[in-house]
Amino acid sequence: MFNRRLCLQSLAGAVAAPALACAQAPAGPSALSERLNPKIQRSRDEALKLLKPSAAELERGLKLHAESVVFDAYGFGPRAAVDGDALAKAAEAGASDIELKDLREEMTMTRFVSDAVEQQEFREAWRASGVTCVFNNAGEEGQDPLRLIKRLARHTYSTDLMREFVFKAATPDDVERAKQQGRYCYYLTGNGVPLTQQWVSVEDELRYVRVFYQLGIRMMHLTYQRRNMIGDGSGEKSDAGLSDFGRAAIDEMNRIGVIPDCAHSGWRTSLEAAKHSSRPVVASHSTCGAIYPHIRSKPDEVIRAIVDSGGFIGICCIPRYLRGTGDIRALLDHIDYGIRKFGPDAVAIGTDVAYMSQASGVENAKVPRQGKRREEFRMLWPSDDFKTTPSMTESVAWTNWPLFTVGMVQRGHADDVIRKVLGGNVMRVIRDSFGPPSTKPE
Repeated sequence: MFNRRLCLQSLAGAVAAPALACAQAPAGPSALSERLNPKIQRSRDEALKLLKPSAAELERGLKLHAESVVFDAYGFGPRAAVDGDALAKAAEAGASDIELKDLREEMTMTRFVSDAVEQQEFREAWRASGVTCVFNNAGEEGQDPLRLIKRLARHTYSTDLMREFVFKAATPDDVERAKQQGRYCYYLTGNGVPLTQQWVSVEDELRYVRVFYQLGIRMMHLTYQRRNMIGDGSGEKSDAGLSDFGRAAIDEMNRIGVIPDCAHSGWRTSLEAAKHSSRPVVASHSTCGAIYPHIRSKPDEVIRAIVDSGGFIGICCIPRYLRGTGDIRALLDHIDYGIRKFGPDAVAIGTDVAYMSQASGVENAKVPRQGKRREEFRMLWPSDDFKTTPSMTESVAWTNWPLFTVGMVQRGHADDVIRKVLGGNVMRVIRDSFGPPSTKPE
């Protein structure tokens, strides 16, 4: 049995291998709802208030969730609070904006390795979520390999040092093994296709796809909001589609075994990518445009092409994209629509949200406020008047994954359908995509 007190004591002076004595046994339904910290409990209460499940629905949903391989199709995993004093000291010393951003990211992505309090909360969030694996964002948005490698390094570091609790999965079988052993894992995705940007030849431009695959990246964004040499992003008004180079990039991803992700691609780019690819294409964290046509949604024609490629649409937890009530009920509306319209093999959940440490507010307040900054190039969002409320974001919090399952039970979905949405569809796609095509059974 996992002993919190003994684990914390062992962590106090340990940095090199902080989790070796603290592995958990496989958790049952009670682990999803007992001993929740105040932040997790507050989010849980908000969702329960909206869903109002019966005792039988709650029991069935929690049991099903605990028994299933739960795979977040795109997310971040729990995040630590920054060390506000250290960040403030760096700012006072004249650190550049880039240095401060990198330092902040490094702290949130790794500080739970060496800080006992942050690690305990990190563990609590994993346990409460019941998530087996997260397709974890491991690359800052862009194409430059040096830009893309930073988050990959941070997650490699944390999983190397906490491998008895959370590890970097390299194969689909690793994810199954994590579930069997009561551990957790990341499958890694990059927010861009790494390019040399020298334009010597197509082959030269794409040679880092294989390098990043060897480093653990198993999925890559084709575009992020804006146009690049592969195609148009979801924020571009022109929506010109996939380029000739983009077709070559998808061919190379197919050859290596990297999943093309069109979540941030324009509708035409997404459609053409799905039709061109010889292996599954996904929209890992998106919504159904038939419910609300946000730029980050996908219309039915695009979803159909994605599904026909063998892929899925991952429904995200961003109220602005979900619209309707903007809360857990809206999330379930998109899941329901995807299942009814395209079948149970078509839908997953890619939350696109992270659990943030309870200490984040206090630590962030220690850091001097920066002056006005120009909007980042990648941030190409349309203005709207939608107001996101705390109730919305609380109800779709990352640690509320068990209630996503309860909600699907309420909506009348069969257990086998729910298992596919929770993780079965992602598992199918990563198996279909893993390794060169020649290794796939006929």
